[in-house]
Amino acid sequence: MFNALKKLGPGLLFAGAAIGVSHLVQSTRAGADFGLGLLWALLLVNIFKYPFFQFGPRYAAATGENLLQGYYKLGKGFLIIYFIISLATIFTIQTAVTIVTAGLANSLFGDVTLFNGNFLGATSIQIWTLVILSVCLIFLFIGKYSTLDKFIKIIIVTLTISTLVAVGFAINGASSIISVAQVLPKGTGEIAFLIAFMGWMPAPLDISIWHSIWAIEKKKDQGQYTPKSALLDFNIGYIGTIILGIAFLTLGYLVMYNSGESFSNQATSFSNQLIDLYSKTLGNWAYIFIGIAALTTMFSTTITTLDASPRAMNTSLQLLLKKEFPKGYLFWILTLTIGTLVIFFALASEMGLLIKIATILSFITAPFYAIINLKLITSKHTPKEWQPRLGLQILSWIGVLFLFGFSAWYLVTL
Repeated sequence: MFNALKKLGPGLLFAGAAIGVSHLVQSTRAGADFGLGLLWALLLVNIFKYPFFQFGPRYAAATGENLLQGYYKLGKGFLIIYFIISLATIFTIQTAVTIVTAGLANSLFGDVTLFNGNFLGATSIQIWTLVILSVCLIFLFIGKYSTLDKFIKIIIVTLTISTLVAVGFAINGASSIISVAQVLPKGTGEIAFLIAFMGWMPAPLDISIWHSIWAIEKKKDQGQYTPKSALLDFNIGYIGTIILGIAFLTLGYLVMYNSGESFSNQATSFSNQLIDLYSKTLGNWAYIFIGIAALTTMFSTTITTLDASPRAMNTSLQLLLKKEFPKGYLFWILTLTIGTLVIFFALASEMGLLIKIATILSFITAPFYAIINLKLITSKHTPKEWQPRLGLQILSWIGVLFLFGFSAWYLVTL
């Protein structure tokens, strides 16, 4: 089992990046507001996004290049569009995941101060943000990919066990028959939530680019990382994100549906509500399981996002300018950290707004990534034997129509 786990890597990093706001916040909210009524949306978006995520490790393992190098081969304009979209979204995305992580840390471990006082007027959650980002930076600077690869396996196993245990007890303690009636949201507010829910379920499509970069790093680190093993690794991680998505949706339904509670848009208040509701409903024993599940969920997302975005931005700039930047990763990770802190300190009380903006932007830009990933994987730049078969290509085109359709539906209801 240990040897099998050792061969895994980028697929679990993908899971670590994906299982975050989409699961802990959005899936739980969906369960609390709609019961299991949005299960159809969760399953459909996972099915239709599947090919485009899979094309990342498929292309990387088959060619030895990441998707950004492939985009450049298709045309410089594609890479420029990606760079502009990323520059407009990476700070909001990093802030959204970090603010939830900080809120959970504050809820679990309590208020903190620096130097026995209120340092520069910073609140406890702002200090937790500084601590979390500092820990992530130190970890990434010292450990690099190989340490992140090992660490995320521990995180994912811990997350899976604690979440499934909580779900098991919630189902066992259910006081009424579980309803699986499906619903279609109506009205601007409900439709906006549906789009936001699907925007990051299981993750934004640009994570396929991160996955391809991690796959190249895995190949360098391990030596043998074939297309076949890359696809197996990806499928394990992807199936895991679907299972945990359903788990958090179920927890939200069983614990919060028709409870009369409404979630706060402030990070600390939301985190306290989340954990307290689970504890009150399931018992005090649940506090530790939910706490561990929630914090590991968000910390894994925070650290993988902080690692991947700078790698992608540096690679893009090197390709566009045809110049190597040895300190490029350092520059972008520090820029991302500083930008995150600036946005966080300005909008710390608007967690809900930040998440809504980030998730909707991710869904609206998804068709671009879907089309370009499909175009690349079926082009002359991918070896014929590793291009997707007809069935997967048909699913891909249906997925493109699905993403375009829901994006258009949202835009016309604004």
